[in-house]
Amino acid sequence: MVVDFEEALEIVRTVASKFKSPPMEDCALLDCAGRVLAVGVNADRDQPPFDRSTRDGFAVRADAAGASLKIIGQVRAGEVWAGADVDGLSAIEIMTGAPIPAGADAVAMVEHVDRADGAIRLAAGRGLVPGENVVPRAAEARAGAEVLAAGTRIGAAEIALAAACGCCTLQVFAKPSVGIVSTGDELVEVAETPGAQQIRNSNSYAIAALVASSGGSPERLEIAPDTLAAIRDRVERGRQADLLVFSGGVSMGQYDLVEEVLAEFGAEFLFTGVNMQPGKPVVFGRLPARGEMPERYFFGLPGNPISVQVTFHSFVDSLLRALGGETAATPKWAQATLLEGEAAKAGVTRLLPARMDGIGVRVVGWQGSGDLAANARANCYAKFLRGREYRKGEVIRVLLR
Repeated sequence: MVVDFEEALEIVRTVASKFKSPPMEDCALLDCAGRVLAVGVNADRDQPPFDRSTRDGFAVRADAAGASLKIIGQVRAGEVWAGADVDGLSAIEIMTGAPIPAGADAVAMVEHVDRADGAIRLAAGRGLVPGENVVPRAAEARAGAEVLAAGTRIGAAEIALAAACGCCTLQVFAKPSVGIVSTGDELVEVAETPGAQQIRNSNSYAIAALVASSGGSPERLEIAPDTLAAIRDRVERGRQADLLVFSGGVSMGQYDLVEEVLAEFGAEFLFTGVNMQPGKPVVFGRLPARGEMPERYFFGLPGNPISVQVTFHSFVDSLLRALGGETAATPKWAQATLLEGEAAKAGVTRLLPARMDGIGVRVVGWQGSGDLAANARANCYAKFLRGREYRKGEVIRVLLR
């Protein structure tokens, strides 16, 4: 049940591709950031609704721009020129965003003309062609055309476009809920003072933040001590959510009990480990429907903090976004030039905390998968294929976060 990294990605992708669309709800436009569009948005009119100037300058006929042209008026954004049409002897001063007056087919930029005695002429060495500095009517979208498709995650650009189409509300998919359970006798809650042998429960906070950034609604359950009864309780309660995510309890230790309890619930395990570092013990599977409870998918993430976050970005993020109705939900990869060489390690794909600045990336100094401070210094994970030596200057893939 231990699979290679690329195989694990494909297993998650295959499951995600079969999800049905979640329920829809109306959402005020200003509250739509981070939500997933359930019903597409259509342009309510041509965009732009008129031939529009992209520069401050002079509306002219391009074939007459080399002559001395009399300035016969001015048109600003929000105005319509109501005077005589532009001809081969005239020009109209125009501001960025204003409608192109009738007769004109180009805009000479103000810095490209010489102006004197109420007339303009193109500066020496300057030329002009029809359509220059003009966006034609409907060049961006025809009235009625779909400008935002269902399944699109909504950000500032999408909100601006929807606003331009007159949308005060959008129909979005309901956020999927995620039950989050951290396991381990060594854990205490953040507000508690840990004993010498204890640590604070940072993982459930990290997972909750990651869930929210992936468009889900996190539901943190109490810490589960390493007992079968406690973990059974968390599974029973956590499966009320749309997705169940554990941290810890999925390794090979005597008290790693999560898989045993999940098996009691009839779990189908799609993988129980991935040849990767960090994060090898990660588990993915499905709880079958039982009574009125529909099937639920689950992830068992390792207990080490960086392992949790690497495996979330690799697998949980894309499945959760698909569960929320987002189309083409895949891990977020980019390419960058390696600034320092990296030694090979046989048998596993490595995703190491790294910092990408511009187009260059380097692995941060870290003390293993429990090093939260190193992870905070990183802004991505550099991917190194198993068994390969990497040299400075090579282009590698990085997992964004």
